[in-house]
Amino acid sequence: MTSIQSRIEEIKSNGYQLDFGTVFEHAFQNYKKIALYAGLLFFVFTIVLGLSVSMGLVSYIGVKNMGEFNTKLQHFSSLKVVPTNILLPLNAGLILFSSLLAPFIAGFFKMADCGEKGEEFHVSTMFSFYKASYFWNIFISTLFISFLSSGLSILLELSGIEMIGTLISLTISFLTFLTIPLIIFGNLNAIDAIKSSIIIVSKQPIVLLGLLVVAIIAACIGLFALCIGMFFTYPFIYSMYYAIYSSIIGVEAEDELEKLDFEI
Repeated sequence: MTSIQSRIEEIKSNGYQLDFGTVFEHAFQNYKKIALYAGLLFFVFTIVLGLSVSMGLVSYIGVKNMGEFNTKLQHFSSLKVVPTNILLPLNAGLILFSSLLAPFIAGFFKMADCGEKGEEFHVSTMFSFYKASYFWNIFISTLFISFLSSGLSILLELSGIEMIGTLISLTISFLTFLTIPLIIFGNLNAIDAIKSSIIIVSKQPIVLLGLLVVAIIAACIGLFALCIGMFFTYPFIYSMYYAIYSSIIGVEAEDELEKLDFEI
């Protein structure tokens, strides 16, 4: 049994202790090391992604049909209930897109780890998790979690209990928020990472929820700086995830094979 599996079994049997103040301080210190670089990267990536999506949409729909498309969007936005034939394909597309994007987002956790250890971080490292050894587990786990969360939410929304659907969706996201760190730092497969995340979170839900709420509030502070500041405060969430994972599981020094995976 590997050290990560032994730690999970120990947590399952005995739980763990987590100090709110210590974890928050750890996250803040880590954030200060990556804030500028992560913010700039997030800003540039958002612009590139936005332009790419816009150009792709215009190319697919056609410039002549954009007016009609905008009219349809306004019509659907005015509806209280979006038609199923629009809602299901739209959500399916968003789930697939987020799953394909997840390995890139995982790069922010690697950035937090490099900042913690004082190691150099390169833009190309953000794409390291697209290697097969990581990609499929990150992709499958994100696809499964998103499908379950969105599926239940849509089902309950169509049943007329939208509030419950939203609550269940948020609960699933909360219970599984350590899935990707468990994959990239613990080398667990998708299913084991999801199950382990649920076990870990369920042992200290109040403290973990408090830490995440504080992280989200801190990230939203950037909205007051003409919204641009959001790009530089948002990475605090990843520093918090990293600090939580590090405090509970620990991030050991990579072995030689893992070092080769991230060597630029």
